[in-house]
Amino acid sequence: MGAYEYLWMQPGMSVRRMAALLGREGAWLPSELVPQDKARETWAEVIAEFERRGVANFGVRLYGAWTYPACLRDAKEPIGGLYFRGSWDLAESPRRISVVGTREVSPEGRDRTRKLVRQLVASGFTIVSGLARGVDTIAHTAAMEFGGRTFAVIGTPISESYPRENAALQEALANKYLVVSQVPVLRYKRQDYRRNRLFFPERNKTMSALTQATVIVEAGETSGTLTQARAALDQGRRLFILESNFHKPGLAWPAELERLGATRVADFSQILEAFA
Repeated sequence: MGAYEYLWMQPGMSVRRMAALLGREGAWLPSELVPQDKARETWAEVIAEFERRGVANFGVRLYGAWTYPACLRDAKEPIGGLYFRGSWDLAESPRRISVVGTREVSPEGRDRTRKLVRQLVASGFTIVSGLARGVDTIAHTAAMEFGGRTFAVIGTPISESYPRENAALQEALANKYLVVSQVPVLRYKRQDYRRNRLFFPERNKTMSALTQATVIVEAGETSGTLTQARAALDQGRRLFILESNFHKPGLAWPAELERLGATRVADFSQILEAFA
């Protein structure tokens, strides 16, 4: 993992370049491409950062290693590695579904999210979201409230939290459930914050790959949620769009995604039927 972090520190490195470097079939481990002393030095920096931020327990998954999740290979550009805190078993639970949407959720969207999550939990689904403001936060908190399972795929390193007001929620998920991050610790720390924004849409692609389906509760025409929607279709995952989105003036994306294979959901039974 130190070698992986070292590769991310090289100029011009991106998810696409990393995927090409490691090879889709896992022919290379990062440690085969980086001098051992450099990998160890870099890893020492990562551990020092974790200690400074109070991250005591974590795990890793690395492309090319036997523990790497097979489902992530369905991504167009599989990520090279990830960190996690909590129980990895949740990422391998039988029914995993992403509930995502806008940060600026409407009161109606809030109610729909809670109702949907309550139904999903009652049907044995693990709720996955991105810990962002709005729909994501409601999905996680509702899943916990209704006694379900949930985990977050975040767009920052596991040693950071965004938004800041969700720091306590992230810690609760890490302690009782699961938090997953593909974001390289040192690259994130050292580069300009504006470039770090690029990790969020990449996070959405990974969230889609880790789950069997994505449900969009509510989203605007330029929402980052649509990155996950298109990734889900590319990866052969189910994509559900709540009916209410089709009746909002000015939204073109619901009809466009329906033409590409998404399912318009007017009743919860449609989701159950798709999984049956």
